[in-house]
Amino acid sequence: MILTKDELEEILEELKKHKGRATELISVYIPAGYDVNSVQRQLEAEKSTSKNIKSTSTRKNVTEALEKIVRHLKGFKKTPENGLAIFAGNVSKVEGQDDLNLWSIEPTLPLKIRLYRCDKEFVLEPLEEQLEVDEIFALLVMDRKEATIGVLEGKRIEVIQKMTSGIPSKVRAGGQSSQRFHRITEGLTKDFYKRIAAEMKKNFFENKKLKGIIVGGPIPTKDEFLDNEYLLTKLREKVIGKVDIGDTDESGLKELVEKSQDILSSQEIIKEKKLLEKFFNTLGKNPEIAFYKEEDIRRALKYGAVNVLFLSKDLDKTLVKELKKIAENIGSDVEIISTETEEGIQFKNLSGMGAILRFKV
Repeated sequence: MILTKDELEEILEELKKHKGRATELISVYIPAGYDVNSVQRQLEAEKSTSKNIKSTSTRKNVTEALEKIVRHLKGFKKTPENGLAIFAGNVSKVEGQDDLNLWSIEPTLPLKIRLYRCDKEFVLEPLEEQLEVDEIFALLVMDRKEATIGVLEGKRIEVIQKMTSGIPSKVRAGGQSSQRFHRITEGLTKDFYKRIAAEMKKNFFENKKLKGIIVGGPIPTKDEFLDNEYLLTKLREKVIGKVDIGDTDESGLKELVEKSQDILSSQEIIKEKKLLEKFFNTLGKNPEIAFYKEEDIRRALKYGAVNVLFLSKDLDKTLVKELKKIAENIGSDVEIISTETEEGIQFKNLSGMGAILRFKV
């Protein structure tokens, strides 16, 4: 069964804990569409090669792990849709004792790598890459005096660059001096816009994950910056939204994201906010069909009454796994909630778990 990102992350955390005493932990990656029988033949050949290992215990551990993998692969008529990653080895922490384990993973995304390796630890990088956010949004808040460039990656807003223009704030009255001041400030403004555009190019032009750019600030400033084509064409084409806001610092980036909910409706940060908003609203208005105490949630799960189960990512992993399995068995939706948003932290502090019911229990 193809794993979700949350399930994959959970297994990877477990696999990272295991270390071999020698190069005896085996990692096998079979890419999508590759012949599983060919891999079986390769591993059979590796079994013969492993007889040359000098250390008796290492030879035994490698041979047994290979045999376990080969037996496992015989249960497949063909490679699963997204490929297959298999990890096997003696993971006992006590020398001389056996604890031979095998993990078989149908990854979230198609595997593109073919690999066989014996090492002191499992090779996990190809699967860890699948957990990375596959798209980002560039954020820019600006006026004529300062600008802040940031990035929205999943639920996380990160400040990349803060900039100031150096334009004086006060205008001296008087005909000629006032005109001269205006020319100076216009020149400084254009230079500032060019510097902003250069930083945007430096940070995002070659970034393949860039999904779009959102620009915020006072109406004349951001429009002036965009309409006069300071940004390179490739980046201008990525501008998906302009938002009127006042702040041009880190708080401006947060306001920009908040006011871009329609634009970012498919993004995780907005999705999570809307999910928790629904939970808290239901809890306030209809507490008989929204629970947050563990005993109430377990009772609702027992009666098959849970429509959506919410679990904080910071909850005990064993508890998450248990409740998630029960919920999935009764056809409930399960939402894992991060602690990277204010709402997520509020949910964690409430209890870290919640449920919206299909019917009263």
